[in-house]
Amino acid sequence: MTGLVDWASERARMIIALIIVSLTAGIFSYTGLPKEGEPDIEIPALFISVPFPGISAGDSETLLVRPMETELGDIDGLKKMTATASENYAGVALEFEFGWDKTKTMADVRDAMNAAEANFPSGAEKYSINEINFSEFPIIIVNLTGQVPERTMTKIAKDLQEKIEGMDAVLEAAISGQRDEMVEVTIDPLRLESYNVTAGELINVVRNNNQLIAAGEVDSAQGTFAVKIPSSFDEVQDIYDLPVKTNGDRVITLGDLAEIKLTFEDREGTARFNGETTVALQVVKRKGFNLIDTATAVREMVEAEVDAWPQDLRAAVHMGTSNDQSRVVDSMVSQLEGSVLTAIALVMIVVLTSLGTRAALLVGFSIPTSFLLCFVLLGVMGITISNIVMFGLILAVGMLVDGAIVVVEYADKRIQEGSGPMSAYVEAAKRMFWPIVSST
Repeated sequence: MTGLVDWASERARMIIALIIVSLTAGIFSYTGLPKEGEPDIEIPALFISVPFPGISAGDSETLLVRPMETELGDIDGLKKMTATASENYAGVALEFEFGWDKTKTMADVRDAMNAAEANFPSGAEKYSINEINFSEFPIIIVNLTGQVPERTMTKIAKDLQEKIEGMDAVLEAAISGQRDEMVEVTIDPLRLESYNVTAGELINVVRNNNQLIAAGEVDSAQGTFAVKIPSSFDEVQDIYDLPVKTNGDRVITLGDLAEIKLTFEDREGTARFNGETTVALQVVKRKGFNLIDTATAVREMVEAEVDAWPQDLRAAVHMGTSNDQSRVVDSMVSQLEGSVLTAIALVMIVVLTSLGTRAALLVGFSIPTSFLLCFVLLGVMGITISNIVMFGLILAVGMLVDGAIVVVEYADKRIQEGSGPMSAYVEAAKRMFWPIVSST
């Protein structure tokens, strides 16, 4: 490997040009690399949830958790299993050994859950298997507050959600703090009795008329088309006009037997921003996009939408952001840049006082050069700039300085003994090559 030093010394101009090109590429790589707070680390863990409306915590443990523990306990590579049983819900967290085969493990978990699901009581909803991924955490939360009707606030949030999710860099913008709309049907027992209709008949009519019915396929010259019979409710008026029974020439509808109104589900949780109830959009970016640029684009887009609102709406609804990770990442990037500049300045001052101007310039030049070459490699390998990368670079400053000082000090000693600058630095690089490599 020391022969590389002789080869480089014989082609000094080409090496200088190569260094300039590498530094330029490093600058472009640094400005173009995506920046994010947390690296995309694959965590060997899965979380399984099974909703069951109305089940108690004790029954959830007996009827849901135990069948899952029995089937999931035999999966290869399982390190730890933690179960949770509560009202309306059961969940199991699975932790696996590092080096797991995620594809095979996911298939094994699905097979085990299918076997466990066969032992669930009727009423349990379909299970879901969720991975833990830091890159899918929200990078910014858009909060909407104001004294407007809940339906108006929800509509505004959904309009913003559609615009935000239309951005290339955004994976999703999930809405929290809102309640889903529902149709509330209040049955009047006196009306049922007067029309001679039982509650069971009414329930069957509603159930049988609110489902999607497949009616086969139609083959034509243009291709095969699926046929469906529209038999589900699309509008509230469809529920009002639902025929329940005939009484002579008159058709008795659901609207004749009950009070029907469009309302919201009971609130199970709430979101607050600056002490006010809010409807929030949690924005998650796509993998590979710059966190800072994405968060900035989301803020600018939302502010442009707010500016386009009517004056009375802007006065009633206030928009704010929270949990903005771009500010954290931008601070870390600034901290890295400041640490590098501080390290260069301190090293150059110390070396200048002890070894002279030439040695100080060479040592100071080694730090940004090494960092920029590192950014080129990060770009080639597809690694983003994250807090782990930044802290690693800061820690590497000490080792970079040590190696540069050792070489420069030895070369300076040889120059004082009468050797020429080129031969002194070549000898120093060859003499200190393996000690520096082994120490770093």
